[in-house]
Amino acid sequence: MDIVEDRAATGRAIFAGLCASLVGIGLARFAYTPLIPPMIEAHWFVASDVVYLGAANLVGYLVGALLGRPLARRYGARPTLRAMMLLTSLAFFACAFPLSVGWFFVWRLLSGVSGGVIMVLAASSVLPHVPTARKGMASGAIFLGIGVGIAMSGTLVPLLLDVGMRATWLGLGMLSLLLTLASWACWPHVAHTHPPVGYAAMTIELAARSELLLLYVQYALMAVGLVPLMMFLVDYVARGLGWGSHEAALFWIVYGVGAMIGPMAYGWMSDRLGAAATSHLMTWLQIGAVGVMMFSSHHPVLMLATLVVGSYPPGVPPITLARVHRILPGDAHGQNIVWSKATTVFALTQALAGYGYSYLFAQSGGDHRILMGVGAAALGIIILSDAARKVLAKPARAAL
Repeated sequence: MDIVEDRAATGRAIFAGLCASLVGIGLARFAYTPLIPPMIEAHWFVASDVVYLGAANLVGYLVGALLGRPLARRYGARPTLRAMMLLTSLAFFACAFPLSVGWFFVWRLLSGVSGGVIMVLAASSVLPHVPTARKGMASGAIFLGIGVGIAMSGTLVPLLLDVGMRATWLGLGMLSLLLTLASWACWPHVAHTHPPVGYAAMTIELAARSELLLLYVQYALMAVGLVPLMMFLVDYVARGLGWGSHEAALFWIVYGVGAMIGPMAYGWMSDRLGAAATSHLMTWLQIGAVGVMMFSSHHPVLMLATLVVGSYPPGVPPITLARVHRILPGDAHGQNIVWSKATTVFALTQALAGYGYSYLFAQSGGDHRILMGVGAAALGIIILSDAARKVLAKPARAAL
């Protein structure tokens, strides 16, 4: 009976994490993408303001990544996560009323803050309650919410738009609120411990510092690699390939299906092959898929490549988190510190990359392939850094 109860409690905790990533990132960030053209057409804001407002979520995400652990120390992880989900729901309701650019910016910023806090705290609150052999799969299930949100952005949002723009924002707010209430009692109680002074520094000092540095660098490069198609896939299909907006919407749905497959598939592979091997394989798959996107014009092939590309954004966090657990085994406090730093690095790099790609896109005359080439090059550096690590590790092993 105790085993059954433990499994039920674990299942509820994973469900809470999935709901949080769905609300705070999957919906709060990705549901905005298909709303951009309708908001411009409805004259809510001019085109330049709509893009500016979209960037507010990325800026807020960075702020949230920095605030996550301090908020958890002060108020506890469980109340903080509940509050962030409520804040996201409130932001959706507020965005149904475009009172001004400033009003909208504040609420988009706050929705990003909640997403950053959720990314830092959700997995670290749930995974300590999951058996070691199932952590990869559980982590994938938590981040599955991001993929579900991407899929919903291509399916649910167009249906809501048939009712109206305001109704769409209100509908997203209601969905977020329902998910918040459904997961309210499912969050596990996280006992906050106060480690001795200097403990965190000792933890990081005793760990393989080179591995942690490599993890931060590679996580940043992953952010650079995933941004181009995350931002410009729809535009590339519609205008770059000349296939129109209807076909572009279909590709975005396929991207969303890939995003739903990625976290669970990579989490399963991590449990069986190891986090490092899975990360290496995942990066090679992405380089190949981006190459196909750049140089092929065959519809079925591009669909398959889009499916693979879509698996990457929500698949990256669980694999990186699994690597953190491998570098600092059994040290929950150290793992939380490293994961918080890694999330901050990712958020900062992603925001800078977003602005950088936008600038490059404008300067290149709207050449999508240049952006994809830069992203593929960033992924290639990850492969090279893995190879360099293995070469440098050989003399060290020989010395032992």
